[in-house]
Amino acid sequence: MKRICWLGLAWLFFAIGFAGMFLPLLPTTVFMLLALACASRGSPRFARYIREHPQIGPTLVAWERERAIPLRARIMAVSMLAVSMLIILFTVSVLVVKASLLVFLTLLAIWLATRPEPKGERDVASVDGSASEATAGDTLPRE
Repeated sequence: MKRICWLGLAWLFFAIGFAGMFLPLLPTTVFMLLALACASRGSPRFARYIREHPQIGPTLVAWERERAIPLRARIMAVSMLAVSMLIILFTVSVLVVKASLLVFLTLLAIWLATRPEPKGERDVASVDGSASEATAGDTLPRE
C-alpha cells in the first residue's frame, strides 16, 4: 500500500512538473525533484525514467550528485523569480504579505544564484553511475 501511495505521489508531482514546463510561474524542477524522491520509494523503474529523461534528467542528476544547478537552469529560475516579484509588486495589496513574499523570493534567488555548477557535462549526462573524471573537452575514446 505504501508503494502505491509513493507511486501516486510521484505521478502527481511529475504531472505538475510537466505542466510547469509550459505554464509560467509554475516551477518544474521542484516538482520533478519531488517526483523523483517519491518514485525512488515507489517505483525504481519510474525513478530511472525520470533520471534518464533528456530534458529534466541531467539537472536532477546534477542536483542529486553534487547539489549543483546548471547555469542555464539558474538563469531561468532567477528570471522567473524576478517576473514573479514584479507581478507581486503590482498586484498584491496587503503590504505585509507583499513584503514577506518579496523578501522570501529575493533570498531564494540569491540562494539559487550561489549554487555551484555541475563539474562536467559528461558527469551529469551519465545517469547510470559510470561517469568518468573526464572533462567535456576530452575527445579520446573511452575504454
